[in-house]
Amino acid sequence: MKALALSILVLVCSLASAHAARSSAAFNGSWNLAFVTESGTCDPSYNFTVNISNGLVTHPNLVRFRGYVQSSGSVRASVAVQDKYASGSGRLFGSSGKGTWTGRSGSGRCLGYWTAQRN
Repeated sequence: MKALALSILVLVCSLASAHAARSSAAFNGSWNLAFVTESGTCDPSYNFTVNISNGLVTHPNLVRFRGYVQSSGSVRASVAVQDKYASGSGRLFGSSGKGTWTGRSGSGRCLGYWTAQRN
């Protein structure tokens, strides 16, 4: 009986994982991001492109970049480059998205908003 219960649990978990991967796949592809600083000492704006694959957000040249998109479109990410750090959250909707971010540049704090467009 324990073996049957374990088998069912494994099957349910694998189906849930497959569903999550398929759901997150709706956001797969290349996305252009624009970051605008509303207050603080950071540069006025930043632009770069990221790739999303099954919920994982990556950038080929930023080693200290982490990001994840949930199947609902909710996104969280953070990046660190030398003495600069930023983290943000928001939501993707089909082929666009928006959210907010906070960060620091050296000893100064800053905050702003971001927008996204699918390529």
